[in-house]
Amino acid sequence: MKRVVIIGSGNVATSLAHGLGVHFQVAQIYSRRLSHAQALATAIGCENVTDDLQSLVPDADAYIVAVSDDAIADVIAATPDNGALWIHTSGSKPIDLFAGRRAHYGVMWPMQSFSRELVVPLDEVHFFIEASDAATLAELRLLGQAVSDHVIDADSDQRRQLHIASVFSCNFANHLWTLAGEVLDEAGLPFEAIKPLLRTTVGKLDRLSPSQSQTGPAIRHDTKVIDSHLAMLKGEKHDIYRMMSESIMKRYPVDDNAQ
Repeated sequence: MKRVVIIGSGNVATSLAHGLGVHFQVAQIYSRRLSHAQALATAIGCENVTDDLQSLVPDADAYIVAVSDDAIADVIAATPDNGALWIHTSGSKPIDLFAGRRAHYGVMWPMQSFSRELVVPLDEVHFFIEASDAATLAELRLLGQAVSDHVIDADSDQRRQLHIASVFSCNFANHLWTLAGEVLDEAGLPFEAIKPLLRTTVGKLDRLSPSQSQTGPAIRHDTKVIDSHLAMLKGEKHDIYRMMSESIMKRYPVDDNAQ
């Protein structure tokens, strides 16, 4: 495999283009917004961009569909089967989006939080792969191993479970940090104040399971502290704090956590 086409220019496509561009020729970048395709192409040294799916180069070895989940089926329907390897990068969409429309296809989902503004090195990213047949899976594995040391087989059901886990651990956690930042803003304090706490909390996961490292008033069943916090909160922050505290207390009965 030598030539790949990147279909997309968003969060995932940006890091994939940078990572794959080191090992393969990125023959073309597609985006509905030509300016986005041009910006990404300039960043990685690709000379061919398009905003027309009918103008994709026909002779690449692999076509990586790194667009929003809702747009994957539309891209597949709008493009022909040219015998190449076709890949989508979604954690929640099944492999059978390609069924009946491509002969060789697969999924290569990088389980990571991506942003267009920040290129993520791919060597430590876990890629979960699935393919239409054994030979295609082997080809897909080699593609993944060119950029990452962590390429793991996972079918569509397993990827959906992984995606749920990533939403809990990343997206929901990040939203809680946003709410924490608002609490600090209201008190005239900087978000920097809790960054050491966040680093320590995440760092514990190298030695302890999440359940082993749980701390705070809820695991102690310290209802006086919880009630005092709730009295200071309003609206969704009040409701989320109460719900999270109740969930923690149910998971850790007071007799098991006497201190």
